[in-house]
Amino acid sequence: MGELIEPRVLKGFRDFLPEKEAERLAIVRTLEEVFRLFGFAPIDTPVLEYAEVLLGKGGGETDKQVYRFTDHGGRDVALRYDLTIPFARFMAAHLAELPLPFKRWHAAKVWRGENTQRGRYREFVQVDFDIVGVDSAAADLEILLLMRESVRALSAGRFAIHFAHRGVFNSFLARIGAEGRAVEILRAIDKERKIGQEATREMLAEVAGAENAARILAFTRIEGSFAETLEKLAQAAGSECDGVRRLTDLGRCLGELGDAASFLLDPSITRGLDYYTGIVFETFLGDLPAIGSVCSGGRYNDLASLYTKQRLPGVGASIGLDRLMAAREELGLAGTRKSSGGAVVLLLDEGLLGGCQRIAAAFRAAGIPAEVYPEKKKIAVQFAWAEKKGIPLAVLFGEQESGGGLMGLRDLRTRQSETGLTLENAIGRAKQLLQ
Repeated sequence: MGELIEPRVLKGFRDFLPEKEAERLAIVRTLEEVFRLFGFAPIDTPVLEYAEVLLGKGGGETDKQVYRFTDHGGRDVALRYDLTIPFARFMAAHLAELPLPFKRWHAAKVWRGENTQRGRYREFVQVDFDIVGVDSAAADLEILLLMRESVRALSAGRFAIHFAHRGVFNSFLARIGAEGRAVEILRAIDKERKIGQEATREMLAEVAGAENAARILAFTRIEGSFAETLEKLAQAAGSECDGVRRLTDLGRCLGELGDAASFLLDPSITRGLDYYTGIVFETFLGDLPAIGSVCSGGRYNDLASLYTKQRLPGVGASIGLDRLMAAREELGLAGTRKSSGGAVVLLLDEGLLGGCQRIAAAFRAAGIPAEVYPEKKKIAVQFAWAEKKGIPLAVLFGEQESGGGLMGLRDLRTRQSETGLTLENAIGRAKQLLQ
């Protein structure tokens, strides 16, 4: 036998044990139902893309994080680092097959070679949802509302969706003569929550000068109310600015819906990626703000123009599933059950394997998860295996029971057993116990 290979994984990558993977899949299923109710359709795209498709769209910093290599055919390829760029390529490739506006959702892994931190890894799952083919307040509002319903459905505690408008920020920068350094300024503001106000002021002073640094920081502060913040933005960027009008429309609609408390106009929200052109947003948990945004995105009206001449304005958001799971666990909101509930049919006699499978099939037909232990072992061993898996019920079907078509049912949580049950009675009793 050769030398054993150490079973290790790369930094920033993880294995998921059954209970964690089950939780992750349950979250995706919950989100899928929310998206379905809003009329969003699922799609998928390849893990690998030609490097030219991905590079240069998110900014220089992002390009450095891309996993890029030459494949066996000599092609320059890269792993997707988000789901938005592949979606833009997808839209250009399938325009004739899709209705516009098109509303999609997509849950999949992405890869970024960045420094790992709490809730942030090099391989992680994003859940994206977008509306493409229309530039309107209605589409922006629908994404905001879908963000709210998604986070609510995931029971992540108190939260607030902060939003702003890149066009307003750009108009303000043009007015103070700093539009030529817009990319550096936006990225500095985007880092303020991590590095603090003074460090951000120093970064801005190096890029735009001390006087402009003070103006920019004043611009990004939240005022006492939505109206007061909006008025400040209108004065700084010009009331004729399209972005100001869009924010005005959104503020009015949110007020009419009676749930403006979930949303906060926050001029410091800029998003670091270069492709955002309009509204931008981030979602922060009230009980765990330090973990960062768990759902973010914005409007990207020019991204698809890289792949098609047809104008395809879009707006969307992305849920960082791994970060959200880390937050739920830290807040004590994550599920603790190892199983969704069900039964195991113990194999007490190998000659009764067919009967055991018949019982399991009947339980499954009744909507109860069920499986048969795969070999004859001591009953204590089979009980211990079921308890370790988190299976709450065990069906006992041995030689003594099989003669009369009866069986026993044991609740492994309470150690209580019932005997002499017909299959129909066993299923009915199992449903009562699982409730």
